[in-house]
Amino acid sequence: MRGLLLAFLALIAVPLAAQDTMPPAPYAYTQLDDPALEAQAVELMETLRCLKCQSQSIHDSDAPMAGDMRHQVRTRLLAGESPEQIRSWLIQRYGDYVSYQPEVSSTTWPLFAIPLLLLLVVAAILLRRLGKRRAEDDAETGVDA
Repeated sequence: MRGLLLAFLALIAVPLAAQDTMPPAPYAYTQLDDPALEAQAVELMETLRCLKCQSQSIHDSDAPMAGDMRHQVRTRLLAGESPEQIRSWLIQRYGDYVSYQPEVSSTTWPLFAIPLLLLLVVAAILLRRLGKRRAEDDAETGVDA
């Protein structure tokens, strides 16, 4: 039984180890020769989230996946795509979560609507409680409204 468990763990570990031993993509850590294109690449990379780190942009992350994404950004800029086209492609490929600047869409509208609804509910509760308190204070002092 123990040997079977070790064999299973080895089967899982081999693909994971292979991912980290792959050489980085050519433009993962190499800047573009054109300073204007590199500036566009950096500006775009700072607005895209590393899916592995989740708290860093792909520009700041050292994760292999972030390196692959940096390579994609740079090669697509070299191919003539605009930063917005690249952002759209990455969102289509990885989902809305990859962008630090999500757009309102059929899948993201709750992220924008729920906080507003919560604020309205809190305001309604506060107004109702303040109204009751005023009514109780007026009843105690005998003042007619």
